[in-house]
Amino acid sequence: MESYAETAAVIGLKFYLVPVNVMNHKLLSDEQLEKEMQGKMAQVAMAVQDEERYFTLVSGHRIPAVGLGTWRSGSQSDDSVFTAIVEAGYRHIDTAAEYGVHEQVGFGLQAAIKAGIRREDLFITTKLWCSDLSPDRVRIALNNALQELQVDYLDLFLIHWPFHLKEGASRPPKEGEVLELDMEGVWREMEKLVKENLVRDIGISNFTVKKLEKLLRFAQTMPSVCQMEMHPGWRNDKMLEACRKNGIHVTAYSPLGSSEGGRDLIHDEAVQRVAKKLNKTPGQILVRWAIQRGTSAIPKSTHSERIKENIGVFGWEIPNEDFEALCRIPNQKRVLSGEDLFVNKEAGPLRSVADVWDHED
Repeated sequence: MESYAETAAVIGLKFYLVPVNVMNHKLLSDEQLEKEMQGKMAQVAMAVQDEERYFTLVSGHRIPAVGLGTWRSGSQSDDSVFTAIVEAGYRHIDTAAEYGVHEQVGFGLQAAIKAGIRREDLFITTKLWCSDLSPDRVRIALNNALQELQVDYLDLFLIHWPFHLKEGASRPPKEGEVLELDMEGVWREMEKLVKENLVRDIGISNFTVKKLEKLLRFAQTMPSVCQMEMHPGWRNDKMLEACRKNGIHVTAYSPLGSSEGGRDLIHDEAVQRVAKKLNKTPGQILVRWAIQRGTSAIPKSTHSERIKENIGVFGWEIPNEDFEALCRIPNQKRVLSGEDLFVNKEAGPLRSVADVWDHED
C-alpha cells in the first residue's frame, strides 16, 4: 500500500508533517490521519474539477466551459435558467436582446440568487443587436439589457452580427435597410463600458476572419470572446484558428447542430457510435467535443433532464481516435447562414450567403 506521502505526491500535493495533538503531545491516530488525508485529496479533486469547468480569457477573467443557451426558449426561459443554475450547476447563461427573453431570463436569475447563488459566481452574456449597432445606441442598449435582466453589470457583451440594420428592418431586408456600419465607433463605446465596470468583457459573434482582422487594427481593448456556430458538422476551422492566433477565446453556439436547420447531429451515426462506446448521451459527446477543442459551449434546452445531461461532461474525455473520427464528419455546412436576416438578392449590399461570410467558406 502506498504511504500517505506517496499518495499526496501522486495527486500533486505538497506533503506536510503530520499534525500533532497539542494537548496530549501525540500524533494523530491512523484513523484520524486517514480522514484528514481523504479530506485533502477531496479538496484537490474538487479544485481540479473546478479548473476543468472554466477557460481563462485574455482579460484574466474566467468563462464557464458550459453555459445555457436561451435562443428560442420563449416563456420557458425563467424556469430553464433556474433549473440550470440551481439544480444542474450551470454558472453561465447566454442570451441576447434579439431573442426577446431578457425579462424571463432576469426572473430566472433573480430566483436563483434568492435560492442562495451569488451574482458574482454567475457569468451572464448578452448581445448588441444590429439595429443598435451605432455609437449612439450602444449605451442605451446596454442599459435596457441591465434593466430587463435585473443585474447591474454584464460579464460579457457581444456584437451579435457585424451588420447595421435600420430599426424595424424586414426579413430579409428591403433596399436601404442594411446601413453603413461604424465598427470603430461602436467598439470605442463598448470599450468605455469596460472602463466604467458596467461590462467585464466585450467580444464578437458571427464574424469572419476579414472582419476580425479589421477590428484588431483599431481595438484598444481586445475582444475576449468570439461566439460562432461550431459543431462536428460545421467545424469552422478558419475562424477558430484566427481566434487562437490572437488569443481570443471561442464559444461554440448550436453545439448539438439542429434538426430544424438540416444538421441533426444527435442522430448522426458517428456521434451515436461514440456515445454508445462511452456510455454517454449524444448531447454529452457533442458538448465534450467542443470542450476538447478548447472552446466553451452553450447548448440550448428547455427540458430539465436534458439541461442536466448537457453539463455532465466533466471528469472524462473522448479518446483521441473517436475525437478525430468526429472531426472527419463530412458535408460540412452551417445551420445558421444569416440568409433570412441579411440577404436581399435584388438590392445589396448582401446579395448572397457568401457575401455575409466574405466568401471565406
